Amino acid sequence: MRDYEEVTAFLGEWGRFQRVVFFLLSASIVPNGFNGLSIVFLAGTPEHRCAVPRGANLSGEWRNASIPLELRGGRAEPSRCRRYRLAALANFSALGLRPGSDVELESVEQEPCLDGWEYSRDIYRSTIVTEWNLVCDDDWKGPLSTSLFFVGVLLGSFVSGQLSDKFGRKNVLFATLAMQTGFSFIQVFSTSWEMFSVFFLLVGMGQISNYVAAFVLGTEILGKSIRVLFCTLGVCIFYAFGYMLLPLFAYFIRDWRMLLLALTLPGLLCIPLWWLIPESPRWLISQGRFQEAEDIIRKAAKTNGVTAPDVIFDPSELQDFNSQKQQTYTILDLMKTRNILTITIMSVILWMIISVGYFGLSLDTPNLHGDVYVNCFLSAVIEVPAYIISWLLLRNLPRRYSMAAALFLGGCVLLFIQLVPSHIRALSILLVMLGKFGITSAFSIVYVYTAELYPTVVRNMGVGASSMASRLGSILSPYFVYLGAYDRFLPYILMGSLTVLSGILTLFLPESYGMPLPDTIEQMLLVKGIQACVQ
Repeated sequence: MRDYEEVTAFLGEWGRFQRVVFFLLSASIVPNGFNGLSIVFLAGTPEHRCAVPRGANLSGEWRNASIPLELRGGRAEPSRCRRYRLAALANFSALGLRPGSDVELESVEQEPCLDGWEYSRDIYRSTIVTEWNLVCDDDWKGPLSTSLFFVGVLLGSFVSGQLSDKFGRKNVLFATLAMQTGFSFIQVFSTSWEMFSVFFLLVGMGQISNYVAAFVLGTEILGKSIRVLFCTLGVCIFYAFGYMLLPLFAYFIRDWRMLLLALTLPGLLCIPLWWLIPESPRWLISQGRFQEAEDIIRKAAKTNGVTAPDVIFDPSELQDFNSQKQQTYTILDLMKTRNILTITIMSVILWMIISVGYFGLSLDTPNLHGDVYVNCFLSAVIEVPAYIISWLLLRNLPRRYSMAAALFLGGCVLLFIQLVPSHIRALSILLVMLGKFGITSAFSIVYVYTAELYPTVVRNMGVGASSMASRLGSILSPYFVYLGAYDRFLPYILMGSLTVLSGILTLFLPESYGMPLPDTIEQMLLVKGIQACVQ
């Protein structure tokens, strides 16, 4: 029985057909780079203070003194959520009393912002925060919108694999691209925060589903050597390119509805790809559609300028292969032995912490010192060298030490941020970017490392369970950023500490570099502590 790789070897590894598939599938990932993280600008919170209505009977002096001062970042700033009681101020104003000299402001009763808020328009013309007043008592709604997007990603990752197994990689790729673009377009016309958030969840479902479908389609069509390049550099670099476009769009379009519309329209550019990207021949064979698979391979041979053999797929041979009975495995097999259970628990913890760090730092860019657009662009640009370095590390060095080093770098620099003097702002931004570099590198390495640790019979389930933990981490990440409202350094202390702990945890995993991939649970490499017990 010849396998698929052997049957299609005559096509070559890197012909015109493979290059077209590689770049077009990678290009379909670009909208994912700016769609998910667009919330950084869509839900940007400008400086704000309580509105004082024009009809309030206040002198200019009392109007200017109507907002109490509070300590924020070591400086006295106007309160964002409180004002002095207007009835009392109107009374003082009518009596001709002056604030500060005749009346001690500290003794005046305060009240919440009963007449809404005034927002600074220095950075944003409008955001969902200014439109629906998601500040003060409602400031939890902004992070919840982000979390709901990642809940959509979690739900999408549940169903995307099953859908593409049933309906085909290409059909699911384009259906979910349409879903992502369509629901994002409807979001533009949201009339409430609730409507915006529900459609954002649906956009999240579409995004992860087309990402997974493109990933699987690429790995099934491309040859062994190009497959690794596609999974590490192709997909990741194009995602980072999409992320880089986000601050560029946001800089020139300061209104959230127009910005969302501008970020949605590039999805329409994917429509012509339907006629250029083929279905996976492997999937067609698994469905018994041998003639369609053969037509795609013959077309690929023509594109590459090679001659295809008279018979490419022998249906009887392939039918025999597909009908072979195989032992079925379930999620419970990830807990079958002490060793695989330990690896599963460690992988779940690692993926969750790395995801919290990656998305936490990506979403935190508006809170950094300096220009929000430049900071977001730097956060995107730093991913490119991170992906290249992780690819080089995967090719040449042991997995365990490479990942631990990346996590130690990311975690330690985040912990150092609190020690930087407040006047050296550039240094704190540099440390945040170094932290993002380390955590992004680790994120890229952990995909390959986890896949190598699990045996073939449960590899998909093992990586799937770990990926699920990553989704949970991304759902939690907006609230790590939210903690910065109470203490500016708290998110960095928490993310830095967890990242360093995950680096230590990595050192207990077995080393898979240069080792043959395990096929059965019994062939798995042993975790450090268990290895010592066995010996």
